[in-house]
Amino acid sequence: MSMLQEFKEFAMKGNVVDLAVGVIMGAAFAPIVSTLVDNIIMPPIGYLMAGVDFSSLAVTLPTPTGDGVGIKYGLFLNAVIKFLITAFAIFMLVKAMNSLKKPAPAAAPPPPTPTEVYLKEIRDALVAKK
Repeated sequence: MSMLQEFKEFAMKGNVVDLAVGVIMGAAFAPIVSTLVDNIIMPPIGYLMAGVDFSSLAVTLPTPTGDGVGIKYGLFLNAVIKFLITAFAIFMLVKAMNSLKKPAPAAAPPPPTPTEVYLKEIRDALVAKK
């Protein structure tokens, strides 16, 4: 089997296509979550915390040259909140998808073996004889 044929079989498997669709949808979903966090969720939280703008929270470390090195932990907090919202949305989506799946019907029990049929006939004949 050629390398191209193997790659084609791999790429056309259902799981690979599903993964690609998931990655594309996740990439499209990211700007929505960013806008939601930056413009809708964080301003009220900052207002409740006495007007703190999380995106501007930082600690400046002094350097020997006089310039400061900024650690922007506010941006990190925004990223954590974005992650939590995205993870929750994906959790809810997976939960909804799982609830839509129909359970597989239970398999019918196998028919009795000829030995079992014969033993039942013997049992029934003994019961009828009494």
